[in-house]
Amino acid sequence: MQRRRLFLLALVAIAVATFFLSGAHEFLTLANLQAEQADFQAWFAEQPWRVGGGFFVLYVLMAAFSLPGAALMTLLSGALFGLGWGLMIVSFASSLGATLAFLIARTLAQAPLERRFAGQLERINAGIRREGAFYLFTLRLIPLFPFFVINLVMGLTRLPVRTFYWVSQLGMLPGTLVYVNAGRELGQLESLSGILSPSLIASFVLIGLFPWLARGLVALLKRRRLAARYARPRGFDYDIVVIGAGSAGLVASYIAAAVKARVALVERDKMGGDCLNTGCVPSKALIRAARLAQEVRQAPRFGIEAGEPRVDFTAVMAHVHDAIRRVEPHDSPERYRGLGVEVIQGEARLTTPWEVSVGPRTLTTRHVIIASGARPRLPMLPGLETIEPLTSDNLWQLESLPERLVVLGGGPIGCELGQSFARLGSRVSLVQRRPQLLPREDEDVTEVLAGQLREEGVSLHLGWRAVAIEAGPSHGDAGKVLVIERDGDQGPERQRLVFDRLLVATGREARVEGLGLEALGIETRADGTLAVDETLRSLLPNVWACGDVAGPYQLTHASAHQAWHATVNALFGEVKRFRVKYRNLPAVTFCDPEVARVGLNERQARHEGIAYEVTRYDFSELDRAIADGQTRGFIKVLTVPGRDRILGASIVGHGAGELLGEFTLAMTQGIGLNKLLGTIHPYPTFSEAAKASAGAWKNAHKPERLLAGLRRYFAWRRRGRGEGVASSPGASRGVSRR
Repeated sequence: MQRRRLFLLALVAIAVATFFLSGAHEFLTLANLQAEQADFQAWFAEQPWRVGGGFFVLYVLMAAFSLPGAALMTLLSGALFGLGWGLMIVSFASSLGATLAFLIARTLAQAPLERRFAGQLERINAGIRREGAFYLFTLRLIPLFPFFVINLVMGLTRLPVRTFYWVSQLGMLPGTLVYVNAGRELGQLESLSGILSPSLIASFVLIGLFPWLARGLVALLKRRRLAARYARPRGFDYDIVVIGAGSAGLVASYIAAAVKARVALVERDKMGGDCLNTGCVPSKALIRAARLAQEVRQAPRFGIEAGEPRVDFTAVMAHVHDAIRRVEPHDSPERYRGLGVEVIQGEARLTTPWEVSVGPRTLTTRHVIIASGARPRLPMLPGLETIEPLTSDNLWQLESLPERLVVLGGGPIGCELGQSFARLGSRVSLVQRRPQLLPREDEDVTEVLAGQLREEGVSLHLGWRAVAIEAGPSHGDAGKVLVIERDGDQGPERQRLVFDRLLVATGREARVEGLGLEALGIETRADGTLAVDETLRSLLPNVWACGDVAGPYQLTHASAHQAWHATVNALFGEVKRFRVKYRNLPAVTFCDPEVARVGLNERQARHEGIAYEVTRYDFSELDRAIADGQTRGFIKVLTVPGRDRILGASIVGHGAGELLGEFTLAMTQGIGLNKLLGTIHPYPTFSEAAKASAGAWKNAHKPERLLAGLRRYFAWRRRGRGEGVASSPGASRGVSRR
């Protein structure tokens, strides 16, 4: 087997080398072959089987060895053989050549690549198992990748050879027909004026329209496949039914109603979702109270004696719930009904792609948008079942401040809540499996936050993993113990952390159960989120998803960004669909100091192999930060080497989330640091840090040759030359020489 694989690999290499060394790639141009067209057609008339067969064999070899020129050969077949013979030759030759390329890839690379990329290939195989031949048919009809790429990739899957051949034969036929016809029109040109002939123009217009037409055909075929499985209603009650009234669902409903679509919004619990009730609003209210307690402690730095603050935790939680109540009307059923949305309370379940049952009622709809959100993920931790762990969902029902709090998880939620409880008076220990907080951020950024947390008394256990929960250390101790472990030089090391309450902040998982998705064939990814494409469409062409249930970012503004795309694509996707882009998506962790980022950081740039330059500006150099005593932190901007193009910005420091907006705007609108430097900022403000960062970049890119020339110019001017007056000492005193 190994010898056969090496022989085939050598054969492929020899064929490719022969193709280029012989100059065939230079001969196969339209100008060269058109000059020989008359002779070729006479030859074909005399010996049709030999000439046609030779062209057939040449095309098969080019396709089999993935050589360039297949598209040109398809055009040439129409010019040389005409539409009928050209279509027949190329249709069968391309399918046979593609199948040979498929077999070559399978023979040479399937086994080693399956071992290395088992997970990725399994997802492709799952798609083939789910859609069968239709999966390949859509790629053939609408080639998202060049055909030779499809041949090679499919060779690494479990797709049967026979299926690959007949689907390729059928799927490539429409495109082959369009190109052969265009080649036939080109072959009939006798002068440049013929380029303007209606038939030739129509042929090339058809080439341009073909992907759009093919996409419409695929959509139609998908709808027909669905109709074959489910009874499609003759009419619909709604244009869109949105499942879930969190940030994504609210935005989707608002947009649909704004364009006068009929929309129903189904929510099983509270309007506003996690953001209003258990996430953004309550956590920021808690953070504000905790920050005020810390400011009281720090008052002596400014000459004000206030003493240790007395924290009334019941009043703090009352402030948190008051914030929820004051924001609640923005997300209320009354407001959305006033906007034209029908708000329905109850559990939603898809029975068909067009029918959603809510209790005894069935809603028929052209499209469904799933925005069911996410919930805290609980780890598989022995002993966890013996306690009632705190999460970001149930934390807000606490009635007393925990004396000893252990936080499991060092992401944004764990850091924000851990610091807040420490500032309110809890003894907090934070356990993080990875060696740094906020693993997605750069290490120098998180070091600033870690230093602040340690100063405030938070005990950080970075690089430790939770092993088990055990009973407390003594009979009289009501607390429990979290056993943690890490790998040391002498073997595993263990510690025991006593706690009164355990806050689990180890991530969130999508809410997908109970929606009837499995019965409809809508799959989830490895992380539990719904499998949707770049336009947020699921396998079913009229079922969409946005927000936390779709991932990959569990942020309120990311949910709103996705909701716009899902709604617009659902309502107007027949005309134009928009892909979701996340490059300029900002993210903020609301600790003190705040951590904010937009675009790439150094960790991501290195991972993606993107070259970058770093410009850094420390808040210790900013006048307003010095006056306010907020000098901890910095701004770090990544730019394209030698160019004024921002790749990303990371900020750690006071008000980092507010400062991030200027960099987000700059990246979104294509504004460089030169323009930021040229923008007037009020003094003294923290916003000046953005301008100062731009100034640091400019200083590192100053034109040294020009400055050296200016230095010589001004030295020449100082010597009095070129001033239009005498250069003697007396001239400067108004004394003329005679």
